[in-house]
Amino acid sequence: MFTATVRRSAAVLAAGVVLCTAAAPVAAASPAASASPSPELPAGLYGKADPAYDGVWRQSLALLALDTAGVTPADEAVDWLTGQQCEDGGFASYRADTGVKCDPKTQDTNATAMAVQALAALGGESATVDRAVDWLKEVQNKDGGWPYNPGNPSDANSTSVVIGALDASGQKVADVLKGSKSPYDALLSFQLGCDADEKDGRGAFAYQPDAEGGLVANDNATAAAALASLGSGHAVPAPKGDRPVEAPKCSGGDAEGFGSAEEAADAAAAYLVSRLKADGQHLSALQPGADKPAPDHGTTADAVLALAAGGHLEAAKAPAAWLGKNSSEWAKDQPAALGKLVLTAAATGGDASAHVEQLTALGPEPKAASEDAGNGDGQQEEAEDSSGSALWWIIGAGLLVGLVAGVVISLRGRNNK
Repeated sequence: MFTATVRRSAAVLAAGVVLCTAAAPVAAASPAASASPSPELPAGLYGKADPAYDGVWRQSLALLALDTAGVTPADEAVDWLTGQQCEDGGFASYRADTGVKCDPKTQDTNATAMAVQALAALGGESATVDRAVDWLKEVQNKDGGWPYNPGNPSDANSTSVVIGALDASGQKVADVLKGSKSPYDALLSFQLGCDADEKDGRGAFAYQPDAEGGLVANDNATAAAALASLGSGHAVPAPKGDRPVEAPKCSGGDAEGFGSAEEAADAAAAYLVSRLKADGQHLSALQPGADKPAPDHGTTADAVLALAAGGHLEAAKAPAAWLGKNSSEWAKDQPAALGKLVLTAAATGGDASAHVEQLTALGPEPKAASEDAGNGDGQQEEAEDSSGSALWWIIGAGLLVGLVAGVVISLRGRNNK
């Protein structure tokens, strides 16, 4: 049961304690939203791990996921994120002391873009969002794309997350030009076209060209770019129907790609589906220090978002189901991971209530939650019936106890007369 439902039930029980002291243990058993933050970490931040490398990123994903699930985050959580912004509008991965002026070398496009996606979704922070978008436009490369840190060559992942930010903030992505180059010009330059064999990753994206200018398929870059090619950020609504995934139509070994950004996304989707099927509906990666690939939960989640954004609901549901069964250890106490699980559930019409509850426990107590927070299609009615039945049972019990108490008082009154 989602946290907000438990809290509402606890509130009813607490109110009824004057009628029945037996309700007190139930009220006391309602889960807290979070433990007290450790002295080393600022209040308002989600998670207890060192935020040096992912503070803004994980906070942004957490806030975006909660908003997608219908939860209104605490003001202090939003204030922490907006307080991380540098004077020129960009964000670093984490600023331990926001009173110290930002070092431009520490600012990165990924943290900035994800902060934009979260704050644009939450609303009420237009000034912060506008300044961040202006900064992103200022550091755009001549090829139309973005690097992780300004001044470096563009890469597919950074360009993708910025495209999501531009879309979330109401920008027309194709019109955000550096010279004559748009973000899509840069993004599609990383895709392996029809001149690539299927075994080499036709339709996939590379992170960056190699030293010789060649492109090597990269699952993580492909999942990010497939989503961005559709002009979408990480908050993806579940498709109303299903559009089957089709292999790209190639003739003559076209080295120029697949045409439009939408066609590029379809080609990337076909690549992702083939990779997912080959690996048991998840993607894998070679982790640092490992000698063989292991399941890559984060990239699998990104693939789910990309497939759902493309309307490929059935193709997205299979890896989403794998994540639901195999992510408990990966996501434990990890705001960014839990945020991705909430977003993938929302994108496929699944039930994210358990993940929402875990996520809220890692930060300040939210201000409010919608009645169906975290429940996907097919889950809302069941959740409402369950919470409603519990609520009426509590009210009924309270009324019964009140009635008995009234009778006892009445009898005592009669005996005293």
